[in-house]
Amino acid sequence: MNEQKDNTAQIRIADAFAHGKAFIPFITAGDPDVATTERLIVAMVDAGADLVEIGIPFSDPTAEGPVIQGANLRALNGGMNTDKAFELVRHLREGDGVRVPMVYMTYANVVFSYPGGSDAFCAKAAEAGVQGLILPDVPFEEHEEFAAPARAHGLELVSMIAPTSHDRIRAIARGAEGFVYCVSSLGVTGERTAITGDIAGMVKIVRSVTSVPVAVGFGISTPEQAADMAAKSDGAIVGSAIVRMVGAKGSDAIEDVAAYVRAMKDAVRRA
Repeated sequence: MNEQKDNTAQIRIADAFAHGKAFIPFITAGDPDVATTERLIVAMVDAGADLVEIGIPFSDPTAEGPVIQGANLRALNGGMNTDKAFELVRHLREGDGVRVPMVYMTYANVVFSYPGGSDAFCAKAAEAGVQGLILPDVPFEEHEEFAAPARAHGLELVSMIAPTSHDRIRAIARGAEGFVYCVSSLGVTGERTAITGDIAGMVKIVRSVTSVPVAVGFGISTPEQAADMAAKSDGAIVGSAIVRMVGAKGSDAIEDVAAYVRAMKDAVRRA
């Protein structure tokens, strides 16, 4: 276990942005089952994913649209839980040799209610080989309550910034770690035909106060959108489009997901 911790301690979220624009896919752990999730993550990394967001399912995922809500429900009904999410990453590191950064995306209650609390959750996540956390329901004012235990175990709590006042964007960005998750549109996750927010303006404000990379998510589904968002930032994040494929084809979705990630990475690379 100590050897595993030493090996993954050298992996940092910053690695995802070290060689150009990053493509960051999201997948829900345990949808349709843990074995398929593992195969999907390996396939996405082989196809060019620079960092992988792994969703730990929660019964009330308030930031998610119907596609990812459905994935949460399927995963929970299949018996997915937090300890299995830790074991998933441990196996990806030890058994599959995955070396890209990985972060958990989940909700405050999942972390807070884990036996032993936030500190125990962060310790287990770091031990498994995770580099960071994204908690979309934690407001800026409560950020440090989760950032402190994460930091104590070598994890980075990624800040999410939505369209809001310039002063608030600056305040959140000043304390950012890992990367800044720039939310392209107000509302929940889901594919959108057009992204109309002032992404370039938001990124400019963030960059005025921090050198932490900025990646854009919420609504991106096509290579054209990914290239556009990456041109304005340091990377693109895609979740619902991938989760929809998994929901439709289950364990037969791996080739389709790999081809999709490859196309999206190519688009981001050209941005």
